[in-house]
Amino acid sequence: MRFLTLISLGLSAIISFGAVANELTSLAPQHQTGASQHAPTVPKNMVIMIGDGMGPAYTTAYRYFKDNPNTQEIEQTVFDRLLVGMSSTYPARSSGYVTDSAASATALATGYKTYNGAISVDEQKQPIPTLFELARARGMATGLAVTSQVNHATPAAFMVHNEHRKNYVEIAEAYLDTGAEVILGGGQKYFSEELLEKFKAKGYQHITEFSQLDGIDKPKVLGLLAEVQLPWVIEDKQGHKLRTLTQKALDLLSQHEQGFVLLIEGSLIDWAGHSNDIASAMHEVDEFAAAMEVVEQYVREHQDTLLVATADHNTGGLSIAAGKDYAWHPEFLHHVTMPPYILAEKLVEQDEWQSSLTAAIPLEFTSEQMELIADARAQGAEPLTYALQTVIDQHSNTGWTTVGHTGLDVQVFATGPGASLFNGSQDNTDIAKKMISLLPQLPAKQQ
Repeated sequence: MRFLTLISLGLSAIISFGAVANELTSLAPQHQTGASQHAPTVPKNMVIMIGDGMGPAYTTAYRYFKDNPNTQEIEQTVFDRLLVGMSSTYPARSSGYVTDSAASATALATGYKTYNGAISVDEQKQPIPTLFELARARGMATGLAVTSQVNHATPAAFMVHNEHRKNYVEIAEAYLDTGAEVILGGGQKYFSEELLEKFKAKGYQHITEFSQLDGIDKPKVLGLLAEVQLPWVIEDKQGHKLRTLTQKALDLLSQHEQGFVLLIEGSLIDWAGHSNDIASAMHEVDEFAAAMEVVEQYVREHQDTLLVATADHNTGGLSIAAGKDYAWHPEFLHHVTMPPYILAEKLVEQDEWQSSLTAAIPLEFTSEQMELIADARAQGAEPLTYALQTVIDQHSNTGWTTVGHTGLDVQVFATGPGASLFNGSQDNTDIAKKMISLLPQLPAKQQ
């Protein structure tokens, strides 16, 4: 067996991977273009941001979604500013060429390929040390802020180990022993009262409302702010959830003198992609971009901090234009007020449904489109959801190839000390290896 069982890994499994990490330290850059002469070449803090499912078409579409039509130029976004490279995403050979979030997150967290569904275990289901564990062994703080449940595949792969991503309760229970200072997102349904009491006994402040965030001024915090996922950005009247969580996580982790590693995930980009819901996808990418700008500003003010952002895979096969028309029309997507599946559930319950339809999707529907919607409504919420998505795609001229994932390479964005390591083409495992290479050396007695 290559590694010991995780919960008893202590430092033995960490050391086995730490030797590799130490060899990689020589990759650290000596200069950062445009940085201050006194800026460090190796980061004290690292932030990894993952736009789940956010393939290249999403960030390109977002540029046009945000474009100001009153200017001649098409304005840059944070993705344009910070783009440095590309990454392949394929899982272990046993799972083929198309990854799921668990295998790709494992690659990004450990530097190893594994099977789809695996949470930081190898193909023999043995634990693989993660970036978070290696950081903690060096005295660093760790934390996460996500828009899905906190024990979903991506955050789980950085935190714990499990043979399958769907073991949500087991994963939640394993979080108790991670020592993470900040855990923010959804997932209340997976944390029993007994488990919550155990977290409190370990010094965690447990909160369930966003309004309680202001009262948290020091780690440790377990913020379970929704039953499962956080609200969709498109219908969240208060809004700005991820950027708020990102700022709070940075504020709390900055108190740790030995540095920190933070994971931020825009989880619901992927969920919108699975639904082929272009309006929700653009609003979720918008919030993720805003969170990236929060970290980008933090890096400007703290030149010892590295930001690396990427996607774990591409979802939905999004196409910017469809059919024969050389056009894409994102303008009205700003005014769509809820995901089609939620709107469909409401419309099937209403007799006077037409006014609710036009309020949520402000379009001039053709007679054919209204007939399509009316016929679908008579069949139930699921057919109606598909009809609503079809109409939105027709007006924006958006195309999709699948409701699953694709094997597309994804973009890599970076800024701060060590950012040049991520230039060019690389594998997702390389991202983990490079970040691990930038961790401090282990104390001599632990090597």
